[in-house]
Amino acid sequence: MKARLFVWLGGATFVGSLAFCGWSYLVTWSTPFGRGYLDGWLAVAADAALFSVFAMHHSVLAREVVKTRLARSIPEPLLRSVYVWIASALLILVCAIWRPVGGEIYRATGWRALVHAAVQLAGLWLIALSVRAIDPLELAGIRDPVVRPSTTLQIAGPYRWVRHPLYLGWMLAVFGAAHMTGDRLAFAVISSIYLILAVPWEEQSLRRSVGEEYAAYARAVRWRIIPFVY
Repeated sequence: MKARLFVWLGGATFVGSLAFCGWSYLVTWSTPFGRGYLDGWLAVAADAALFSVFAMHHSVLAREVVKTRLARSIPEPLLRSVYVWIASALLILVCAIWRPVGGEIYRATGWRALVHAAVQLAGLWLIALSVRAIDPLELAGIRDPVVRPSTTLQIAGPYRWVRHPLYLGWMLAVFGAAHMTGDRLAFAVISSIYLILAVPWEEQSLRRSVGEEYAAYARAVRWRIIPFVY
């Protein structure tokens, strides 16, 4: 009973962290206040360092060797939930103490604003399709990995277009804003750089987990995130 409560609360915290991140992007970072050139770049550097803490956890704790060591002290069914708890707390921390960058890059109006909205909606749609394919409950740490092994290779739906459609959806959503402030752009660039750097490491882990099956998938679906680019 306590274990189930732990994983469900972790799932709720996961959803809450995403909601808080969305609120920060849509509301908190929408103000294009003035700031000195140097101050703006110092804020970007501080935010990049802050995000790297979240990124390091996100990548390191997902590695099999780390999970094996953690399993010595944490029950295996709770490993994913512990990962989700920490990741959610760190994402909330990133957004809560984000150092304002300031400035306005552009503000699209009229039909151009509609194009930007379409890009963001396409990104959200792609994220939803990707999450549905990999099971939202497992992603949130609620589904027991014993019931649904994490080594299952997903090659249906958007995974037939690029190997990491969730990341592509994220980039469309964060870069598609009709009103691009310095904070929104900084968050989009910093988070996307992390995703690009993390992909080879992630795929190396997948190759070790599923072997030739992933190699065949990589040959069939050539592009990692952005079709015809990367």
